[in-house]
Amino acid sequence: MNFWELFLIAAGLSMDAFAVSVGLGLSSSGAAIRKALTAGAYFGVFQAVMPVVGYMAGALFAKQIVAYDHWIAFGLLCFLGWKMIAGGLKKKGCLDRECPAGGCRDRECPAGERPPDGEVSLRPARMLPLALATSIDALAVGVSFAFLRVSLAPAAAVIGLTTLLLSAAGVKIGNLCGTRLKSWAEIAGGAVLALIGVKILLEHLGIIGF
Repeated sequence: MNFWELFLIAAGLSMDAFAVSVGLGLSSSGAAIRKALTAGAYFGVFQAVMPVVGYMAGALFAKQIVAYDHWIAFGLLCFLGWKMIAGGLKKKGCLDRECPAGGCRDRECPAGERPPDGEVSLRPARMLPLALATSIDALAVGVSFAFLRVSLAPAAAVIGLTTLLLSAAGVKIGNLCGTRLKSWAEIAGGAVLALIGVKILLEHLGIIGF
């Protein structure tokens, strides 16, 4: 797997974290650089660690199923891609489950009211569950890395750094643009993962050779 394929996988995996970061940016009247980098660090660290865990788990079984490794990688990436695309296409309601009782945090909600800047909490109690939830896909991709014999350290570093930067940007973009980019980010990320899965399978079958 070359660098650009790895980068595209990293960008695709980071789209869930990017979408959540956009939501965090919605809840602030002015997203500071420190806040954006803090959110990016949470998501980036988890996205870097999860492929390592998945790789270690996959390596235990890689030798036993070497004849099917490309099919497994294809299945995992296409499933994750389909899930992200379906999530992006699904019509979403208000971002705040307690709305309107708790004060809506959605800038585009006509009945809502935006909280003052600084109200968004980036405490571990809130961010750790979010970072874990958005990194589960990276765990599955780590399993596929073991089957494809991808060099683990560079892969984890690229995924973590890409997620950090895109998540930090997502906080600021959410503050400026609202929810418009969230669904498109999920759809684009899912399409990238699915297409790379198809490419891996076609290479294994000898249909394409690049």
